[in-house]
Amino acid sequence: MADALTGVSRALREAPPDRVVEAADRAIRSVLGASGTAVFVADYRINGLWPVVDSRQPEVADQAGQSMVQRCFSSQQPVRDGDAGGRCRLYLPLTVWGERLGVLMVELPQEPSEEVAARAVDVAGEVAMALRAADQETDRYRRARRRERLSMAAELQWELLPGRSLSHDAFHLAGQLEPAYTVGGDHFDWSLDDDRLTVTVLNGDSIGLAAALLTAVTVNAMRNARRSGGGLVEQAELASDTVYYQHRGHRHVATVLLELDCVTGRVRAVDAGSPHLMRLRGGSVTRVALDQQLPLGMFAETRYDLQEFDLDPGDRLFVVSDGVWGADPSGRETYGQRAMARSMRATRLQPPTEAVGTVMRELQAFHADADLRDDAVVVCLDWHGSGDREGG
Repeated sequence: MADALTGVSRALREAPPDRVVEAADRAIRSVLGASGTAVFVADYRINGLWPVVDSRQPEVADQAGQSMVQRCFSSQQPVRDGDAGGRCRLYLPLTVWGERLGVLMVELPQEPSEEVAARAVDVAGEVAMALRAADQETDRYRRARRRERLSMAAELQWELLPGRSLSHDAFHLAGQLEPAYTVGGDHFDWSLDDDRLTVTVLNGDSIGLAAALLTAVTVNAMRNARRSGGGLVEQAELASDTVYYQHRGHRHVATVLLELDCVTGRVRAVDAGSPHLMRLRGGSVTRVALDQQLPLGMFAETRYDLQEFDLDPGDRLFVVSDGVWGADPSGRETYGQRAMARSMRATRLQPPTEAVGTVMRELQAFHADADLRDDAVVVCLDWHGSGDREGG
C-alpha cells in the first residue's frame, strides 16, 4: 500500500500543474484498477460541484450522481454507489487541513474490498494536496470553479483569502463572502501559529474596486506586523497608520482582530469599530460585548487596547459584517435583530463549513432572494477545547 501511495505521489509531483487531474486519473487506474475517475471542484458560492472537464473522464451528469457528489462534499465522508452490473463508484472528499476543495469520483469494476477502499481514501488525500499546490500555478481549476465572471474587486478579494475553512484538533473554522462574484471591501483573514489562531474580519469602506484596494492594503499591513512577530495591537496600529497616511482620514476600515489560544480557549481581541461577534452556547445566541475603538485609518497615531474573553468547549463563535447584521432590504427590522439569531441556532448540528452557508442562505431569503445591497461576511469558529486536542 505504501509503495502504491508513493507511486501516486510521485506521478502527481512530476505532472505539470495544469495536468494534475490527468496524472491522477492514470495513477488511480494503475494503483486501484479503476475504470475511470472524475474530479469535481466547489464553486465560489459553494452552491454546486463542477467537473474539471476532460474527455477521458466519465461524466457524472445524472441527478443521482450529482446527489452523491454533494452528499460526499457535505458530509466529508466517502460515499459508495453500486449498480446492477456490479460496478461501484466511490466518492471521496478532496480536503486539505479542513479546506474543502471538492470530490474525487473513482469508478471500479466491482465492489472494493476494505483495503482498496482505504487505499482510495489515502489516494484522495494525495490528489487534494496536489490540487491545492497546483492551484497557485495554473488558472484551470479556478476557471472550473466560477459560474460567471468575477468583478475586478472580487478577483482581488478572493486572491487575498487564506482559504475558506481550516481544521485543528482544538477548533474548526470557516468563512464565506457574498455576493461572491462582485464582493468589494468586506473580507476575512486567518493564520495558525504555535497554538495561536489569529482571525480578522473587515468591513471595507466604499464600494467596488476602491474598497477592494483599501482592504488589500489593510490586510497586508496586518500580515506584515503579524509576520514580524507583532501582536494584535501592533497589527491594528500598523494597519491604521498605513491607511491614514495613504488617505489622511478620508478612508477607514472597521475591523475586529481576534487571537485564540488553542490550549486554553482564551480570546484576545481588538475591536476597531465593528464587525459583530455572536456566541452560540447551547441553544442561546448572545452578543459578545466589546468596547468599540476607532476604525483603522481614521486618525494618525491611533492607539488600541486589548480585551479578553473565554470560550467554553462546545462554544460556537460567529463574526459577521454590517452587511449581515444591518441588512434591512424592505425597511423593516434588520436581519441582526431577530432573524440572524434564528439562523444561527439552526446551525447547531452543522459543521462550520455548512453553518456559514446556512446563515448566508437565510440572509438571501431575508432579502427575498434579491441581490444583496451590501457586502456580507460570515465567519464561524467552533472551539472544541484542549481536552479533545490532547485526546486526539
